[in-house]
Amino acid sequence: MRVAITGASGLIGTALSASLRADGHEVLALVRREARANESRWDPAKGIIDAAALLACDAVVNLAGASIGDKRLTAAYKRVVRQSRTDGTNLIATTLAEGGWKGVLMQGSAMGFYGDRGDEVLTERSKAGTTFLSEIVLAWEASAKPAVDAGIRTVFTRTGLVLAPHGGFAERLLPLVRRGLLRRFGSGREFHAWITLEDQVRATRFLLESSDHGGPANIVAPSATRDQELIAALARAAGKPATFPVPSWAMKLAAGDAAVDLLTSQNAEAGVLSRLGFSWNQPTIDAAAQWVMAGAGFAPPATPAG
Repeated sequence: MRVAITGASGLIGTALSASLRADGHEVLALVRREARANESRWDPAKGIIDAAALLACDAVVNLAGASIGDKRLTAAYKRVVRQSRTDGTNLIATTLAEGGWKGVLMQGSAMGFYGDRGDEVLTERSKAGTTFLSEIVLAWEASAKPAVDAGIRTVFTRTGLVLAPHGGFAERLLPLVRRGLLRRFGSGREFHAWITLEDQVRATRFLLESSDHGGPANIVAPSATRDQELIAALARAAGKPATFPVPSWAMKLAAGDAAVDLLTSQNAEAGVLSRLGFSWNQPTIDAAAQWVMAGAGFAPPATPAG
């Protein structure tokens, strides 16, 4: 296949591009700077895109969007976060619809759609939440409406907390875990819907290549885990104690609205993936923690014999 990817330099985009290329697929990265080999320049804010290059692809994976966790969410940056998602998505969806395209659009989305829901079990049929992130994700998905209305198979990949040895969440969390300086965020009772980066890529490709599914799909592990259990699993895999809790007020003071990612509770299930027969390589939080720590080059000391 020929696959166009926006956000190809991000955590998921980089891993997905490498996976596709390793299996002989052609990847076209959409970039905002001057394009090089296997790239095409676009500028969503100005409505600039190479329609011919996009329409020549068999699939489009749209992952572009300003990071939520890297900056304080001021009113101005909230607008950047929203527009970076809606402008690009609408431009892609409109271009594909007007071109009569017959491929599949893998549209980026997030667990933020559901908001803070406590212990409620969340499936793809659950209603949207009412938080700032919920509003962002709602607008993000709605921006793909031109493609949906044109009959293009569109999959909304509602991604959970992606656990990886490097980058993303790992960059902020693993240094604390490795030093035994973290036990939980907030109360520790919040549910996190998580997935390893390896299974994130595999699930995306599964839906892209092996299914006729259209609509939302929760890209998460088979079951969510409580915050304190997630941290404890990572600590066990690192051979370190889980020592200090980080109170919610300190998280909010340090990260502002971006702390919502770690303080909200989303007990989500992977209904679509399970129904379609997807098999996870790291289905449990302990397996995920061991994979993360091994990939980071960090393993607990061997237990002395006797």
